[in-house]
Amino acid sequence: MTGIEDTGIRWGTHAARGVLATTILGSGMAMLDGTIVNVALPRIGAELNASVAGLQWILDGYMLALAALILVAGSLGDRYGRRRTYLVGVVWFGVASGLCAAATSTEMLVATRILQGIGGALLTPGSLAILQSSFAHDARARAIGAWSGLGGIAAAAGPLLGGFLVQVWSWRLAFLINVPIAVAVVLMARKYVPESRDEDATGHPDFGAAALGAIGLAGVTGALVEAPTRGVGDPIVLVAGLAGIAGLAAFVFVQHRSREPLVPPSLFRDRTFTLSNALTFVVYAALGGVMMLLVMQLQVSLHYSPTASGLAGLPLTVIMLLLSGRSGALAQRIGPRLQLVVGPIVVGAGMLLMLRIAPGASYLGTVLPAVVVFGLGLAIVVAPVTATVLAAAPDRYAGVASGVNNAIARSGGLLAVAVLPAAAGLTGESYADPVALTAGWRIALVICAALAIAGGLIALGIHNGVLEPPSTPAPDEDECPHLGECYHCGVEGPPTHVRRGAPVAGD
Repeated sequence: MTGIEDTGIRWGTHAARGVLATTILGSGMAMLDGTIVNVALPRIGAELNASVAGLQWILDGYMLALAALILVAGSLGDRYGRRRTYLVGVVWFGVASGLCAAATSTEMLVATRILQGIGGALLTPGSLAILQSSFAHDARARAIGAWSGLGGIAAAAGPLLGGFLVQVWSWRLAFLINVPIAVAVVLMARKYVPESRDEDATGHPDFGAAALGAIGLAGVTGALVEAPTRGVGDPIVLVAGLAGIAGLAAFVFVQHRSREPLVPPSLFRDRTFTLSNALTFVVYAALGGVMMLLVMQLQVSLHYSPTASGLAGLPLTVIMLLLSGRSGALAQRIGPRLQLVVGPIVVGAGMLLMLRIAPGASYLGTVLPAVVVFGLGLAIVVAPVTATVLAAAPDRYAGVASGVNNAIARSGGLLAVAVLPAAAGLTGESYADPVALTAGWRIALVICAALAIAGGLIALGIHNGVLEPPSTPAPDEDECPHLGECYHCGVEGPPTHVRRGAPVAGD
């Protein structure tokens, strides 16, 4: 079918469980891969003789493709079918994962990671857009909460699973594991997921704008990664940096002039949408930097085995499992602002506690308390910020809104991985030296904690409206009391954005 009935899928039904399982497994595969690769980095670096820059590109090659293409991928889903686009992404991701496992050099692994990122770009926004378009209005926040919680568990379980796979045989298993998962997702999607699309969408996605965005991100990232080794005045660094800045500026200009923009500028007229995405950027930048360096610090400086470094993060998995769904439900009842302020600050506090993770530190007295506080912060913020971004956009832009939020999250991580090693004094093969790594680790933690806490401060400006639609139809555009701020009240049917006028405690 080409659309979803107004009632949508009800919570607790067999269809709901099938759609949830399919989207969680597919997006969880991409999340899992990111954290598995983090654990495998020391072994990859040793086997392929990679420098710090090589390790950065192994991470950033994937995130670059993902961030650059995720916007156009959201539009593809809205126009040509969200399930169809999701399936193409799952198959692409599975095939590219197999190619990653066969890599014999750093350059080959970077190239195949870029291919893997293209698949990730197609499937990541699709999972959220499928939930938003498939479920009934009153079940969406619960569905997104379950998706965030269980998907977060996949990301958190990555270090444990990755450490086990690396020790059992090789880092190559970290990629091969995606192949059977991709096959299972394809079979489940064909059985459970209804097709949906934006019936009002016409023409083709703006591939030219997508190319400008890709050039912009690639240029800026390339300049940031290569500047520490080549020097700021190197022609390659200068050309890449200038091309990146020009590409991003041209992308913004084209979006404002286009009749069918890839990222509708009107979305950012909503203060909640804009601030939620700003929060996403700084918090995910902080997370990207810490998650890259934590497993390296545990393995190199504290001499943990890959499996032990994965086990060290097990409490994070348990906390996400127990609390993420409840956090999403709480935000639905009282509004998201309290959690969006407190969560990032708690994340920052956990990062500051990690300053004590140094050679000779015990697990119970040092690592565990920091991981617990860090996990509590994540459980508080992850589900509410995702639901807030999607609720602040009209239904017809479900794929675009999801793509924007994912692109911003990935861009934050992308730039953190590009900038942090140099900012922390890690260049060449210094990551293999416990003394140099520990010094850089501490500098990076302070930077990342400041970013996370800044996210909590940004959230102070977010409207504290409930994350579910009103029971009565939206007012006509001429009668809307929120004009200028609530720009999409006039869309047909009840809006799904955060209610500005709802009397919620704290507003």
